[in-house]
Amino acid sequence: MRVLYEIPDWLRVVTGAVIVGCIALFAHAQTGRNLVERLEARAERAIAENGGTGITADFTTSAGWPTRHPVLVGGDDLPDDIRARVARAVADLPGVGGAHWDSRSRSVIAPEPEIETGPFHCQRDVETLLSVRVIRFGQGSAEIDPESEILLDEVAGALKPCRGSIIAITGHSDAVGDASVNLRLSRERAAAVRSELVERGLPRDSLRATGRGSAQPIEGLQPEDPANRRIEFSVIEVAPLRPTPIDIPDAG
Repeated sequence: MRVLYEIPDWLRVVTGAVIVGCIALFAHAQTGRNLVERLEARAERAIAENGGTGITADFTTSAGWPTRHPVLVGGDDLPDDIRARVARAVADLPGVGGAHWDSRSRSVIAPEPEIETGPFHCQRDVETLLSVRVIRFGQGSAEIDPESEILLDEVAGALKPCRGSIIAITGHSDAVGDASVNLRLSRERAAAVRSELVERGLPRDSLRATGRGSAQPIEGLQPEDPANRRIEFSVIEVAPLRPTPIDIPDAG
């Protein structure tokens, strides 16, 4: 006689959550790998243009995960000024979060970078990131696509030097469908991006989320063009934060 066992509802829920989590993790890893491949190609060109013969940039961690913080290897026989120039060129690439030399490599003291004042560099850095990629949402939804998590990390990193300034996050839509629905959706998407940036360390009080619907299409595009669905950032006021003990390493 066969005995049939019914799977409890809680076990079905847990199993489903595990499967969804695995799929999301795989998608995140694939997105990270695609990003790293693009950064590797840019770094290779930058190294060659700056005379870095024999130098390579490794965009993976010791555990094999993709990273935006490459390790520079090789070129030990090159002059210090060339090695410093190569390191600076790689670190300044859009999307790269900084570069350092392998601990087994001959170290070099890089020149101190010139710090650009004002909010313009933050806005320019974000615009550079969004010039080739977009923050994606679910169809007709304000839910952010998991594939945009890495891009949001980079946007937050680009805006952090201007923490304390007022940063406007503006959602736009195309002119397809009901105008009132598009306006509401553009506002909700801007608010969703603000929440993600707050989770990444930006102060909520300095972020202003608004929506314009289809009222401001990109110049040269028809209002119905899907490319009008976008999120824009504007750093509109400079108000540097005063360091507090929590901002200073090892303070207190």
